[in-house]
Amino acid sequence: MRIDLHTHSTASDGTDTPAELVRKASAAGLDVIALTDHDTTRGHAEALSVLPAGLTLVPGAELSCRLDGVSMHMLAYLFDPEEPALLAERELVRDDRVPRAQGMIAKLNALGVPVTWEQVARIAGDGSVGRPHVASALVELGVVPTVSDAFTHDWLADGGRAYMEKHETDPFEALRLVKNAGGVVVFAHPAASKRGRTVPESAIAELAEAGLDGIEVDHMDHDPETRARLRGLAKELGLLVTGSSDYHGSRKTCVLGEFMTDPEVYGEITRRATGAFPVPGAGGA
Repeated sequence: MRIDLHTHSTASDGTDTPAELVRKASAAGLDVIALTDHDTTRGHAEALSVLPAGLTLVPGAELSCRLDGVSMHMLAYLFDPEEPALLAERELVRDDRVPRAQGMIAKLNALGVPVTWEQVARIAGDGSVGRPHVASALVELGVVPTVSDAFTHDWLADGGRAYMEKHETDPFEALRLVKNAGGVVVFAHPAASKRGRTVPESAIAELAEAGLDGIEVDHMDHDPETRARLRGLAKELGLLVTGSSDYHGSRKTCVLGEFMTDPEVYGEITRRATGAFPVPGAGGA
């Protein structure tokens, strides 16, 4: 089985619609794909409506969290999307994205960059607006050559000149909420230092004690040495190890299935979940 447990669509900051995403996943030879848009499940219905035969969809979301001033992302799988407390928290995070983006635009304007809210809103479309959309605007304006080049301290990285904080959930609270909604939680790209500060391994140990299920080890932002270190940490803490592409369409260079999750780990994730279940495709429209 070829299993990719971390992808994004236009429901957040990907460039493929949910329908396009699942069709591309099928064409790429994947057997299982998780749709994990940022703080939203809005893309799930469209993906399921056209899910090709032979492809299974794992409903999920990537939750924005912050611990001791460090931004971190938690992949939540197979939770009840209508559970009131988790739904309210996701909406709180998502609703704060617009004023945050507008604040970043104001900072960029003060730095002499003529980006506008209309431009960023056009790029975001129906998705939850975020830094990648602002970064794409900087690419359009010729300020930086690629989206990745916008995530530096000169521009949009944590603490950067145009950075703005947003509401982010305490990861221990996120764990509690997802578990109460019957879901499974994996810490996304925990050592992606090129994105900014990362939490110490002691924090991962504390999260493991609080119920964290796993860590995303095989990821494009982890070099081989980092992956080996994280694999050892996961074994020490009794955590599952996942791998995935973190696919965003044309917004990033990663491709579907670039890294994948072991079928036994996937099976354990599905066994632990009680809030929702993977959905096998029946050949959509």
